[in-house]
Amino acid sequence: MTTDSNRPIRTSVAGFGLSGSVFHAPLLAADPAFSLEMISTSDAGRQSAASARYPGARIVDTPADILERADELDLLVLGTPPATHYPLAKAALEAGLDVVVDKPFTVRSAEGEELIRLAERLGRVLTVFQNRRWDGDYLTVRGLLDSGALGGVTRFESRFERWSPTVAKAWKAEATADDGGGVLFDLGTHLLDQAVQLFGPATVTHAELAARRAGEKTDDDVFLALRHDSGVTTHLWMNMLCAQQGPRFRLLGSDGAFTKHGVDPQEPFIVAGGSPLDPDYGVEDRDWAGLLGRDGHLDRLPTERGAYPEFYRILAEKINGGGAASALPVPVDPKDAVEVLKLIEQARALA
Repeated sequence: MTTDSNRPIRTSVAGFGLSGSVFHAPLLAADPAFSLEMISTSDAGRQSAASARYPGARIVDTPADILERADELDLLVLGTPPATHYPLAKAALEAGLDVVVDKPFTVRSAEGEELIRLAERLGRVLTVFQNRRWDGDYLTVRGLLDSGALGGVTRFESRFERWSPTVAKAWKAEATADDGGGVLFDLGTHLLDQAVQLFGPATVTHAELAARRAGEKTDDDVFLALRHDSGVTTHLWMNMLCAQQGPRFRLLGSDGAFTKHGVDPQEPFIVAGGSPLDPDYGVEDRDWAGLLGRDGHLDRLPTERGAYPEFYRILAEKINGGGAASALPVPVDPKDAVEVLKLIEQARALA
């Protein structure tokens, strides 16, 4: 299937939970390079919400219904539970579609490697939605590192901590590690990806995985220590039962440090009814600015604007610029996602 760059990329979204309704569909609808043609969800309430919000999209029950109409589409976005990512991505690639897979890419690294080989053989575009590469606070940290303001960084600390004492989603309540369940596969995928993007290849040197909440079958409280080939030590925390949250980022360097609290505002902005097209989208309140310097000599550093729409802008350039055959980059190389899965496998082996 060859995409005509003179018309929008005909796109379908499988799943209309948090992933499909808050991230993918709003970003696609805001980008004229895409046409949101089809959404699958078997939940009656979500079907009504999807139909009301995107009246031009056809609402179907299952991803299989989308695949039956693959000849009417160019792109499938998978926002379904992790255990479905490998079989659905494989089927979509074989049906002639380009594919976006939400994180985690797959449950096992070997499955991810197989999908990469399949996409290369079929000449299809394959990428992974590591959207938090476009968090405003992460972009701020990247800018600091590029500027050299911290000198040589020795330690990187990163957290995703939330107060969520009950397991809200039915599939998460039943999911084991073999199903891609648990916070390590969820928030941990983002933390690991960001750490490797900032400081390069790493090895997990210590891992603590625990299930604290009633009904949690996998893990909801995780700490990882990594040693990067570059010499940086990384500590990562992810916790769903955290009543008082630590800094989102803390970096220690030879010339100074940076500490940042709070969480990127893009997700809650969309949940509250905002659009990526709104002028305030991605703009963090200045009260959450991080602190740069050293104790007694601290400056407030405003957070850069978050930019999740960049993922789909880059993807559209890739698809319309010749697809898999072009030299243009995908927004996220799926090989990066495989390396993250290998780190998760290391962590589970250690723990």
